[in-house]
Amino acid sequence: MLPFAIELRAGLPVAEQIVFAVKKAVVGGQLRPGDKFPSVRVLSQELRINPNTAHKVIAALVAAGVLVTTPAIGSIVAERAMGGRQEKAELLGDELERVVVEAKKLGLSLAEVQAGLTAHWKKLGGK
Repeated sequence: MLPFAIELRAGLPVAEQIVFAVKKAVVGGQLRPGDKFPSVRVLSQELRINPNTAHKVIAALVAAGVLVTTPAIGSIVAERAMGGRQEKAELLGDELERVVVEAKKLGLSLAEVQAGLTAHWKKLGGK
């Protein structure tokens, strides 16, 4: 069982979706600094993806400072991985970009998107 949740969606690169899911798990506390991360083999088997894609995911997470790879231990969540407000804002920025792209495809105005965002915020208990 993987230490993060993901539902792969069509139209987005698989590796990007997995990297996003891992970052989200780190920000949300599902993955904590020092936690062992699955190997390329485990990742590819569990997600039913090509091992090259799994390797690409781990390499991207290492490059982003989310994971640290140590010989004889493998990959672990870095001590200062995605903990600050800036990292959280960047993670949200990726999601907001997707929302904006979809809104533009649908021909929605900025005001309509803001109204929708406000409605969802209030629905989930935001003030």
